[in-house]
Amino acid sequence: MFTDCLRCGRVQMSESNIEVTADLIERYLGLTQAARDKATPLHSTDSEEGKRLDVMMEMADSYTSDAKWFAQQGDLVRAFGAINYAHAWIDCAVKIGLLDGHGDDEMFTLP
Repeated sequence: MFTDCLRCGRVQMSESNIEVTADLIERYLGLTQAARDKATPLHSTDSEEGKRLDVMMEMADSYTSDAKWFAQQGDLVRAFGAINYAHAWIDCAVKIGLLDGHGDDEMFTLP
């Protein structure tokens, strides 16, 4: 079905976005690390919100670690999936008000 859409022209793709490459993984690892570095907690670590944020950031860090491991194994598709999950955990924490994205609407989905 998806390939039918490609043939009929309803989905526009370029050659540059049909393959997961090591360079793409490195780029996304960098973007996710930049997001992790930029976003700052909005609540103290001993508050309920701070504890929830800790869990979310553990998930982001675990997915980042998984992405690196998959990439080292040559499994770029799973690496790409994992790094996107990592960024999504950070983005979600910004969206629900646990992290401050400092107005960066390109890196985060702002509240």
